[in-house]
Amino acid sequence: MAMPDAPPDDLHDYVSFEDRKEHRTWVFDVTFLASNWRCIFGQGCPGVLTAPVPELEQGCCSYGAHLVDEEDAASVRTAAERLTDEQWQHKPAAERRDGPLRTTKKGNTVTRLVDDACIFLNGPDHPGGAGCALHRGALEAGERPMDWKPDVCWQLPLRRIDHTEDSGHVTSTLREWKRRDWGGGGEDFHWWCTDAPDAFDGHRPVYEELRDEISELVGEWAYDRVVEEIERRRDSSTLLPHPVLRPPASGEAG
Repeated sequence: MAMPDAPPDDLHDYVSFEDRKEHRTWVFDVTFLASNWRCIFGQGCPGVLTAPVPELEQGCCSYGAHLVDEEDAASVRTAAERLTDEQWQHKPAAERRDGPLRTTKKGNTVTRLVDDACIFLNGPDHPGGAGCALHRGALEAGERPMDWKPDVCWQLPLRRIDHTEDSGHVTSTLREWKRRDWGGGGEDFHWWCTDAPDAFDGHRPVYEELRDEISELVGEWAYDRVVEEIERRRDSSTLLPHPVLRPPASGEAG
């Protein structure tokens, strides 16, 4: 008798439902949202260069951020103006270079690079320690870092993708950010966090840890509905483990 095929390496469970107020179908990556992924920046993260460099403490900030639109850029400029010299290591560089953002030849707005990383990234030699100056500034102001940082930065490792059919109906998928989402260069990363078991040791599931971010991306109604489904599956022990935590199938290398 033929043996069943092994499950795909990147097997995820998704759940979908219709939005009652919009012509929209919501689709959620339940496997990732129920996992205990966490950001390990400054806690052994090797970064996203072509070799492991945890000592640089750059995380995924090595290439700077692409701003999605003028509203995103304006928000970052406003936040940058609130940062002090103590909070932002490269504030003098921004002042010398006409601000922290620049426009590429293709017309895209991006954060400038200083010392081969985003201008907002304080290095390990900074008196306040390594990390995003915008993140620090927001916390010290008693505000949410996601309201200060570029959209792509606060959304990672979440990715929302909208597909509009000819009828106008929209399918919105919220899933984990994969290497391919970085473009061709993503495959050159030595390491990416949603591929790595060492980033899945958090104490709370993603849907709790990133509640504000998920709600901002999909709205409170959709967030509440997917949480209900995740917890129903958790109670019935039918949640699929994330692929990086799945035990090797028979015949696979351990």
